Amino acid sequence: MKAIVKAFPVLAAFFVMGFCDIVGISSDYMQQSFGWSSTMTGFVPSMVFIWFLFLGIPVGNKMNTWGRKNTVLISMGITVVGMFLPLLSYSSLTCIAAYVLLGIGNAILQISLNPLLNNVIRDRNLLTSSLTAGQVIKAVSSLVGPEIVLFATLHFGGEHWYYCFPILGAITLFFAFWLMLTPIEREQRAGETVSVRDSFSLLKDRTVLVLFLGIFFIVGVDVATNYISSKLMATRYAWGEEQVKFAPQVYFMSRTIGALLGTFLLARISGVRYFRWNILACTLSLAILLVAGNAALSLVCIGGIGFFASSVFSIIYSYAFQECPSKINQMSGLMITAVAGGGIVTPFLGFAIDLAGITAGLCVILACVLYLVYCAFALKANKER
Repeated sequence: MKAIVKAFPVLAAFFVMGFCDIVGISSDYMQQSFGWSSTMTGFVPSMVFIWFLFLGIPVGNKMNTWGRKNTVLISMGITVVGMFLPLLSYSSLTCIAAYVLLGIGNAILQISLNPLLNNVIRDRNLLTSSLTAGQVIKAVSSLVGPEIVLFATLHFGGEHWYYCFPILGAITLFFAFWLMLTPIEREQRAGETVSVRDSFSLLKDRTVLVLFLGIFFIVGVDVATNYISSKLMATRYAWGEEQVKFAPQVYFMSRTIGALLGTFLLARISGVRYFRWNILACTLSLAILLVAGNAALSLVCIGGIGFFASSVFSIIYSYAFQECPSKINQMSGLMITAVAGGGIVTPFLGFAIDLAGITAGLCVILACVLYLVYCAFALKANKER
């Protein structure tokens, strides 16, 4: 019972992890506020997600010294500072700094939060359920994010859209204090150290490289679909500010349902086969979205992408551990580094939209999905458990 009570503030921190997903709808307001092009706006998600590339392995090493709980608190502290910056002086510079600090905090949080849950829950089955619950909480946060942005614009005016940042900062601060006041036994320091060079040397193995790029592109698909969904509905169907929020919400709701369903089905079905079926269905959803002529069908396709891609990340991640069971620490840091794909794909997406319109942006996502089709069929099902 004590373990479960201690797990509550740790699980609550997963809600903070979902804040990075406001980048999709909030970038629309930033574009309008500062008169940016789609290419420039496409770099906004990069400011959030590029930090996984630089922080994955180094923070994993430092966590041995800092401790998992302290590392989580550091991440939340960085997030709080970033979220209150635009209140001090509203400008494109302070908004960019807010996104950067949100990204740094989120990267550190994702690296440290799952291991911290292991400190309070020792039972393996309960730990698996708790990790799944954490992902559901993160998905709920992704659903609530657009509502928080809309709340700020409705109550303070569209020009004050950035008031959503301090709201997120206040929530983060509350959860940080809750976690700080919860006694959690510190883990033993690990003697193993992993250099960046050692970790990247794993990419010499062809299968590891395929998996690394799989993580890179599935996160790219996730962030890019979130980013483009509201813009697509506004461009094709002239939806207003209150309507476009439904597009990312449909996406995140479908992703949540898909992840929950995948949790049960993956215990009974081969992960690679499940990957193949779902990524082919995801490709079909995206292909239909390219030519969809009405809003309802477009929303169904956006939801389909979220639903069918929802379990891909976890399948690739678990397969990576099976590939190198003796180098789990290195593999974990390497795969977290690949999450930077969320910040690298979107600038190409924004450039494509500026160059040839919203359909060209969808083609960038399609290219990522087609790689995942290759990844699914390149993996061998005979290593499945």
